[in-house]
Amino acid sequence: MLVVRKTVQMAVRKHLSRSFSASRTHLQERKGLVLGVFEKEAEEGGLHLTEAAARFDQSLSGKLSDLLKIAAPVLKKGKSRIFYGIHQDFPCVAVVGLGKGNEGVCGAENWDTKKENIRHAVSVGCKILQELEVNHVEVDDCGDAKSAAEGAVLGLFCYDQLKSKKKTRVTTQLHGSADVDDWKKGVVYAEGQNLARFLMEAPANHITPTAFANTIEEKVAPYADRVTVNKRPKAWIEEQQMGAFLSVTRGSEEPPVFLELYYNGCPDKKQLPLMLVGKGITFDSGGISLKPSQSMDAMRADMGGAATVCASIVTAAALKLPVNIIGLAPLCENMPSGKATKPGDVVTAKNGKTVQVDNTDAEGRLVLADALCYGHTFNPRAIVNVATLTGAMDVALGSAATGVFTNSDWLWEQLHKASVVTGDRVWRMPLFQHYSKQVTDCQLADLNNVGKYSRSGGACTAAAFLKEFVTAPHWAHLDIAGVMSNKDEVPYLRKGMSGRPTRTLVEFAAGLAHSG
Repeated sequence: MLVVRKTVQMAVRKHLSRSFSASRTHLQERKGLVLGVFEKEAEEGGLHLTEAAARFDQSLSGKLSDLLKIAAPVLKKGKSRIFYGIHQDFPCVAVVGLGKGNEGVCGAENWDTKKENIRHAVSVGCKILQELEVNHVEVDDCGDAKSAAEGAVLGLFCYDQLKSKKKTRVTTQLHGSADVDDWKKGVVYAEGQNLARFLMEAPANHITPTAFANTIEEKVAPYADRVTVNKRPKAWIEEQQMGAFLSVTRGSEEPPVFLELYYNGCPDKKQLPLMLVGKGITFDSGGISLKPSQSMDAMRADMGGAATVCASIVTAAALKLPVNIIGLAPLCENMPSGKATKPGDVVTAKNGKTVQVDNTDAEGRLVLADALCYGHTFNPRAIVNVATLTGAMDVALGSAATGVFTNSDWLWEQLHKASVVTGDRVWRMPLFQHYSKQVTDCQLADLNNVGKYSRSGGACTAAAFLKEFVTAPHWAHLDIAGVMSNKDEVPYLRKGMSGRPTRTLVEFAAGLAHSG
């Protein structure tokens, strides 16, 4: 077993050595170019080249424009045309449709439509060139270098570490623009989300609680001057009297880890930290309340909350955001065994409240309860916990947005504002006393870990349960079960685990940093 474990750990390190994306200039590659075009207004018809595309067209004496006219119909949003051999430096040129150039923030959609169109279009161009085995792509900023970089880096990510045949490794570079700083920022944002995607997609036998903690420790190593890592073992968890968390760990042979990250980006000691807490169930079988076997493999991503929280802190450190952040990730597996917690058992949380565990598959709220209690000891300015908590959240919102339950209008506004920028949307959900009564009406203990009326309002009763462990005036619970994976809903993400809402968390932290 020890030899197998060492082999797996070596394999994980080898896989991690493959960067999630790149944006370096290479001299001897097969090069490609992605250029954007906007649709003209209806009465005008035709296409409007971006600045970079117009300069490229001018260098070819209008040849690109002529080819686009020939290649009817008019290039629509998210569509592409590929041209070969029209420029000596770029054997392949992908021209992508950006939609209308006058679009911006859309109140109905709760995002910036122009930014989303750029992400979508650039990802389409980059993926097509990747399929053509082009290994270095220069990208038009399309009027927003950060969004273009995000589209390129997110679109090119593919988890193929364990496959013999891998997709072409593609490096990216900004083309025809001086907006290098925004481009680099977009690359960092996207690489943060790709880190979360990697952790969520990797098999559960590769990303155990210990392997997860070690991976994050490796990723923050370049920022050791401003990030401190504590990997707390089971003995420490027991000392902290985290009985709710420990009850979930009982069925697994894998030891739990309570991971702490301290990012010190602001020298002002008076600035209170932002607290991020992520559910870290590295595999969720449901425990004794066993899940159906169909799609159980997807429960390797039940640590999506921990993945997005930790990836956000890695990204904040890379960006050198002037803010202090503490990240907490209770990591364990939820497995059935002769030692596992049984339905009807009563456990005691860190704050002394007793919980009747009627469903061992409602385990995420148990590990978060103790982490939230511990998080309060740091007197944070705000607490945001993130979790793939309930299937009911997926039923309610699907993959359109992350559900947000919060006791703070101010915190909601900050999260919503960030999500409009990133296009990774959030939607506010209710925290009524109506739901609290359903978890406090309990036969054997102070609380029940499932609602009185079973599945009705399941996402809301789960949030109400967490609320029983919160005294902070600014707290938000983000249920990301609906956005955990992507089929084709987000066009610039390939099928697989999504890493959402990492970029929204980073943008939120950046907003706090700049608002003081």
